[in-house]
Amino acid sequence: MTALDAVRRRWPKTMPLQPLPSESWAKQEPTWKGANPQVIESALKRAKTRTSGNWFVFAASRDVKADKPFGRYVGTTELVAWRDSAGKVHIGPGACPHLGAALDTAKIECDTLVCRWHGLALGPKGKTGWRPVPAFDDGVLVWVRLDELGGEEPTPVPVVPIRPPASTAIAGVVTLVGKCEPDDIIANRLDPWHGAWFHPYSFARLKVVSAPTEIDVPDEDDRFLVDVTFRVSRGIGVPVRAEFVCPGPRTIVMRILDGEGAGSVVETHATPLAPAADGTPRTAVIEATIASSDRPGFQMARKAAGLLRPAMNFTAARLWKDDLDYAERRYELRSQGRA
Repeated sequence: MTALDAVRRRWPKTMPLQPLPSESWAKQEPTWKGANPQVIESALKRAKTRTSGNWFVFAASRDVKADKPFGRYVGTTELVAWRDSAGKVHIGPGACPHLGAALDTAKIECDTLVCRWHGLALGPKGKTGWRPVPAFDDGVLVWVRLDELGGEEPTPVPVVPIRPPASTAIAGVVTLVGKCEPDDIIANRLDPWHGAWFHPYSFARLKVVSAPTEIDVPDEDDRFLVDVTFRVSRGIGVPVRAEFVCPGPRTIVMRILDGEGAGSVVETHATPLAPAADGTPRTAVIEATIASSDRPGFQMARKAAGLLRPAMNFTAARLWKDDLDYAERRYELRSQGRA
């Protein structure tokens, strides 16, 4: 036994940071037997039966400002968002009804968009041929309701996952775009087995404790329970127990149940975009990380949230750069009938 092994054996189990064994990537326990394609597909089908009320995540709350409009397509619908002087978010068609100018280049004056082409003013009350659509700001994300695209019974507000209180949390949001469909994004997260293999720089000692193996599962039991260690460095990590649940057809939530940061959540939202030039579907992954901890030091760290948020976003973006390869490959196989 080496001195390092002796230290690992004597390391207090109650410490949030734990030493990791120095095993090679190829020597870890294979997970392919557990990653049953039928289990993943059944979970995806159940998620798609849950209502969204026609709400789609549009952007991070921080992206929508009062001094500059923010534009994005949702499906094939061009939209523009802005805030009024009271901080309320408004979303309307992204093309000026006069000659089609892009309104994300408009000026905001007195809570109103002023088109840069000919000065047409468009406000929260709308105009003939140009009507705002329902919008909702939950403090982390901005949502938009598109009834024609959603095709469901509309609801007054979206289903926002349960989160730690904003007063005790740090939130970060990243957005990446892949050539795939929302189903491919959600299916990626419904496969927790790939974590330690595909992302060894972030995860170790991953074990799926339980998974919904039946076709019909009550909502309260429809979750994946996972033990995993988040790597801090090559030899040190933070072990936690987490659950993965789908509250809606385009959303999957990872929530830490036990361990450091219990109550923290990572929300992955899949929003369809306009197709690529070659007709391939495109989807925005809009992922919100809401971190929380009951340790006194975390509340001190919240004062430096502006410095911590870029690191949180970097970690999320790094994972999704890999996971988009997974999602795009899944779409490629499905579109070719090879799934």
